[in-house]
Amino acid sequence: MNTPADSLADPLRRLLSIMARLRDPERGCEWDVAQTFATIAPYTIEEAYEVADAIAREDMAGLRDELGDLLLQVVFHARMAEEAGHFAFADVATSIADKLVARHPHVFGEAPADALRERWEDLKQAERASRGESGVLDGIAQALPALMRAEKLQKRAARAGFDWPDPHGPTAKVVEEMAELAEAASQPDRFEEAGDLLFAAVNLVRAYGIAPEEALRAGNAKFERRFRAMEQLARQNGDDFTALSLAEQEALWQAAKQAEKRP
Repeated sequence: MNTPADSLADPLRRLLSIMARLRDPERGCEWDVAQTFATIAPYTIEEAYEVADAIAREDMAGLRDELGDLLLQVVFHARMAEEAGHFAFADVATSIADKLVARHPHVFGEAPADALRERWEDLKQAERASRGESGVLDGIAQALPALMRAEKLQKRAARAGFDWPDPHGPTAKVVEEMAELAEAASQPDRFEEAGDLLFAAVNLVRAYGIAPEEALRAGNAKFERRFRAMEQLARQNGDDFTALSLAEQEALWQAAKQAEKRP
């Protein structure tokens, strides 16, 4: 059901009121009162992932609930900021509304719609400059998942011209980093080379125009699907999967792969 914008005031006002009561030092919830930005941040990240999970499962009822949980995180942070005299929820809403209007001059202004992506990047760069961020890599959040942050770092560097023109360069780099990992003599060295290898792999995938996060998510799903199929095949054969030899498990893996190819 679509909800008209003017009907949002009461539910939102109620939510803000509930959060204020929960944070009340005398009448609120002891757990809620004890929280800080740092202690709530992990829940904020978790709720964002649960929203993505509901979308992947095409669960609209679940998405509605998860969006509510994510909205609670915004309200929680805004309430703590208001208590500290920094800003309030209304300031958060105003800030994003102003940003959306500024970033879409082709919708809210007179700018033409062509070259939209270039203008979008110019606007974001201007926003970073207004915050005193002058470096090419400034403004990329440290808390991003490592795979996603690697892609963002590489894309930002590429916009400054620091990138290979085709996949041959990143392919050679992956091979180089594999050799350096194999040759590393100590665990600290292996740790460092492992990071270099993963970073290079992200660059190679990106060179083919593939989003690394989405590709790895699909790879995870494929592995999980086939592994569960292996376990099912073992049960059908009356075997304990964990007691099988590696060769026997590999045979089940190949059987699971072949089963996926059958119409």
